[in-house]
Amino acid sequence: MQEVRRFKPSTVSRRMAVVTGFYRTCVIDAVLEHSPADHVRRPRVPNESPVLGLFHLQFEAVLAAARESTDRFDFALVAMLGLLGLRISEASGANVIDLGEEHGHRVLLVHGKGGKETLVPLPPAVGRALDQAVADRLAGPILLNRRGRRMDRHCATRRLHNLARTAIVRLPRLHPHLLRHTYVTTMLDAGVDLRDVQIAARHANPRTTMRYDRARKNLDRHPNYILAAYMASAT
Repeated sequence: MQEVRRFKPSTVSRRMAVVTGFYRTCVIDAVLEHSPADHVRRPRVPNESPVLGLFHLQFEAVLAAARESTDRFDFALVAMLGLLGLRISEASGANVIDLGEEHGHRVLLVHGKGGKETLVPLPPAVGRALDQAVADRLAGPILLNRRGRRMDRHCATRRLHNLARTAIVRLPRLHPHLLRHTYVTTMLDAGVDLRDVQIAARHANPRTTMRYDRARKNLDRHPNYILAAYMASAT
């Protein structure tokens, strides 16, 4: 996988985890006496994600381009990916009936990985974007393509490419998951607590969230300063 197909270490490690889990199950079920994958070494995966998302001004440019687009679904798409942190499968799979209210908050019922369902609160700007996309429809997908059918990841990617061409600043090649990266990195840059970001992004492991923190090496944020300030009266 590494030498012939040139897969990245993260891809190889993920696929080997599946193989290792399969053989471990075979041992547990007494199909095999031992796992042939026990001593297979996986490649080291970097602690930092190679894709960290858009910077603040770039993200603002994408939002502005989507808001001014003649296609009313563009702003809803960018808002769902970049301001709610949805995966493209979650955004494209969302339906009008998934919109509702809970304890005074407008919410979207998100159908996530593994069949997990989560209520995600909608900030006012996102709510307006979804209202514009839904218009007077009472059912069906929230995001539609130009043929009036459910938007898929390929259509979403093309829409993002079009927005990148019309943005006022130069942008990297946009794809749906890049906006989810942006969602996480922007919250971390804004100083949101790591635990809160993990919950919002629905990461099972906090280490996944930490990989997106591009400012974690910033010495201005080092906890030594917080501790020293807290203990100032004694020191």
